Amino acid sequence: MSGILVHLPEGNGDEAVTLRLGPGERARFGRGSAGTPVELRLGDESVSRLAGEIHATDDHWQLSNLSNTHAYLVENPEGAGEYLRVPPRRIGAPIPFEFARVVLPSRRETPLSFQVFAPDHVYLDPHARGGSWESRTMTAYSLDETATYFLVLVALCEPWLRDLSPAAVPTTPQVVARLRSHPACARLTARAVSSHLDYLADEKLRVELPDGAGRPDRRSGKREAVVGLALKFGIVREEHLALLPRPETPGPDGRER
Repeated sequence: MSGILVHLPEGNGDEAVTLRLGPGERARFGRGSAGTPVELRLGDESVSRLAGEIHATDDHWQLSNLSNTHAYLVENPEGAGEYLRVPPRRIGAPIPFEFARVVLPSRRETPLSFQVFAPDHVYLDPHARGGSWESRTMTAYSLDETATYFLVLVALCEPWLRDLSPAAVPTTPQVVARLRSHPACARLTARAVSSHLDYLADEKLRVELPDGAGRPDRRSGKREAVVGLALKFGIVREEHLALLPRPETPGPDGRER
């Protein structure tokens, strides 16, 4: 349980922000001011100077609504429309979603929002049978195969799984294009893919990048490390290709892949 990632997309505040909070750490959000500093600055006059607070715990995160008038929504973008309404002045509301979008009302045409990637959810080994809780084997890498981050991981691993040669790690724009026709990814952006990659590398798979990697190559190195680990341990396998949209172009042998 190594904490949460909070991402404020560009256009919702003064600038895009990505924060990592460890267990026990907090981040405040709102319009902010010189006397009211906030970690996530939301640029809209309808948002309070101090609108709320995020608190990371050992196994989930909590949302406090510090507004006196406005309720906030916490949506599950990868579910079937599930959401929670956090009423005004509610402190420490526990959020169960592994990936969530916090939505605040505003005077703009579209609401303000930011994303939260929750602490690592733990799943039992699907092959375990019976026995006490203490005797059951936990999975080393607990990934939700219905989540968008898993689709991103499968798209990154696809060239190797399809035995395409030469195999290169897809770039972020290539992943966006590959998943565009998937119903859950119609609005997927390059920045969102990068956030999913960070979540996979830092929280889910806990990869280590080589020391001395140059800043320009860091993102590419992270993609390669994630793909290498996922393939090496069979986290992504050939049957997972069925989760991806049907390719729009034929393979090198001329057949539809």
